[in-house]
Amino acid sequence: MRYLKLSALLALCLAVLSCKSQYEVLLASGDLDAKYDAAMNYFNLKKYQKAAQLFESMAVLTSGTERDDTVQYYWGLSNYRYKDFYTAESNFARFIENFPRSPFTPEAQFFRLDCMYRATYRWELDQTPTRACMAAIMEFIRERPDDVHVPACREMLTDLMDRLDRKDFEAGKLYYKMEDYPAARIKLQNVLKNNAENGYREEVLYYTAMSSYHYARLSVVKKQKDRYLTFVDDYLNFVGEYPESKHRTEMDRLYRQVQKILGRGGEIEEEVKK
Repeated sequence: MRYLKLSALLALCLAVLSCKSQYEVLLASGDLDAKYDAAMNYFNLKKYQKAAQLFESMAVLTSGTERDDTVQYYWGLSNYRYKDFYTAESNFARFIENFPRSPFTPEAQFFRLDCMYRATYRWELDQTPTRACMAAIMEFIRERPDDVHVPACREMLTDLMDRLDRKDFEAGKLYYKMEDYPAARIKLQNVLKNNAENGYREEVLYYTAMSSYHYARLSVVKKQKDRYLTFVDDYLNFVGEYPESKHRTEMDRLYRQVQKILGRGGEIEEEVKK
C-alpha cells in the first residue's frame, strides 16, 4: 500500500515536471506554428503571463511576416491583461510606431492611454505623468472623435484635470493654513489667472476672501481700512458667483462686521479686538 502511494506521488511529480518542461521547451523552440497556437491558447485560457512570454519569444521570428502585427499586439495585450502596465505601455507605444495602419492600432492606442493613466499619481505627488497622459488623450480624441473609447477617454481626462486643479488649489490653501495671508491671496488669485475654469473655483474664491479678511484684521490700524475694502471686493466677487454657497452665512457675517468697522472710523481698533 505504501509502495502504491509512493508510486502515485512519483507519477504526479513526473507529470508536473513534464508539463513544465514542455512549456520551457516550447518557449525555447523555433517552431513558430506551435508557439503561436500555444500562445493564443494560453491567452484564451487567461494565462496571460505565459502567453506574453511566448509572444515575446516569437517577436523576432515573425518580424516582417503577415503575423508580425498580431504577435506584437497580443504581446502587449497579454502584458496588459496580466496587469504589467509598464511593460504593456512600452509594447503598445512600439506597436503604434511600427504598425500605424494595422487594424489593431486604434485598440493599441487606447490601451496605451489606459496604461499611461494607471501610471499617474494622486494629486499630492508629481503631476508630470498626468500632463503627459492628458496630452496623449487629447490627441487621441482629436484624431478619433468617433472612436468607441472616447467616452472612457473623457472620463480619464476629467479625473486628471481634477488632480491638477486640486494641486493648484491646495498649494494656495497651504499658505492660508500657515497664516501667510498675503501670500495665500496672491497664490489663490494666480490659480484662477492660470485657469479660470478650475474645478475648485468656489473654494479658491472663498479662501481668497478669507485671506484678505484676516490680513486686514491683523494689520496695523492705519492700513486696515484699505485692506478691509479689499475684503469687501473679494466678498462681492464670491457672493456674486456663488450666492447659494455653503460659506454664504459665514461670509455675510464677516461682511456685516467689516461694514460696521469701516463705518466707525476711529473705533476700528476696538472693534478688531473683539
